[in-house]
Amino acid sequence: MDTIGILGAGAMGSGIAQVAAAHGHNVIVCDNLTPALSKSGKNIQACLKTLVDKGKISDADAYSLYSRIRYTDHMSDFKDCSLVIEAIVEDVEPKQIAFKSLEAILGNDTIIASNTSSLSISAMGAPLKHPERILGIHFFNPAPLMRLVEIIPAIQTHQKYIEQARALIDSWGKTTVLAQDTPGFIVNRVARPYYGEALRILEEGIADPATVDWAMRELGGFRMGPFELMDFIGNDINYTVTEQVFTAFYYDPRYKPSLIQKRLMDAHYFGRKSGRGFYDYTEGAVQPEPLRDETLGRTILQRILVMLINEAAEAANLRIASRDDIELAMTQGVNYPKGLLRWADEIGIRQVVDTLDALHNVYLDPRYRCSPLLRRMAAEGKTFF
Repeated sequence: MDTIGILGAGAMGSGIAQVAAAHGHNVIVCDNLTPALSKSGKNIQACLKTLVDKGKISDADAYSLYSRIRYTDHMSDFKDCSLVIEAIVEDVEPKQIAFKSLEAILGNDTIIASNTSSLSISAMGAPLKHPERILGIHFFNPAPLMRLVEIIPAIQTHQKYIEQARALIDSWGKTTVLAQDTPGFIVNRVARPYYGEALRILEEGIADPATVDWAMRELGGFRMGPFELMDFIGNDINYTVTEQVFTAFYYDPRYKPSLIQKRLMDAHYFGRKSGRGFYDYTEGAVQPEPLRDETLGRTILQRILVMLINEAAEAANLRIASRDDIELAMTQGVNYPKGLLRWADEIGIRQVVDTLDALHNVYLDPRYRCSPLLRRMAAEGKTFF
């Protein structure tokens, strides 16, 4: 695959372009907004300068890499590409329109991929004459740094294109996992309780954001607590993904969005990028201190952790992905300190089931229903590893 096309010059498209060019490909980045193309070029140049300054690449390497990237506002320039990765607005209809336009330009064996984080790949391929060469290739932000890439075949995708795409992305030094075409795939599905249960704890007045974040960082070993992570991602983005997953799963209470986060989004309190979210990021702002109560902290950690384990177990139960791919996805995609299924073994499957049942008995809310897989394993004394 000599030439790779990237449709969309935003942060994700630019990052993917940099990765492809770093591995020797000629790359064509297309966007119908000229300012986006200019910004993409400047951002990649800034990234390369940082790498040069840190001694990770030479000036010659940076120049060579950047020279392999070409910018255009004409999709017809993709005609000789072997793979085109779409990274435009997160909405199925514009993606379908883009894919139909691509199909008219590209050769019959060119792979058409979407970088969507949660939308249906099968729906994107539905209008195409040759949907067998469409699939999801989901990078995580920032693409040059994050190792994990989810490969998501549509129900129409031919096996040879899955193998070709996975081999290519593996050759870029990435770790690929294979996921079913279901809402949120692996990471954005399994990670939902990290945010959702933290928000529920806040709504109930059990603990404030600083205390929840402290518990998950200091007691759980997570790199960022859920509230600081939502502010880092952007409450607009995080809420929208939650809402998409909730709607796509026929309003399953496990994925129910939070009104607290919705109001932050309504007020444009997006987090770091807007200067205000769950925390105040304006200059001179004093950050709140957590209540360093270990008993409370352990309760918070246990409640969020068993919900994450339950979601990972249900993904395995429904064959969304293999056991090992689920573990890889959560440790390398969102940098969890341990794989959730191994963590379940450490805690004890029976303890996880009993904690979920206790929550369900208090709330009588189906969000706390225990995965049948966990219940069977507890009854049979089995472990994941």
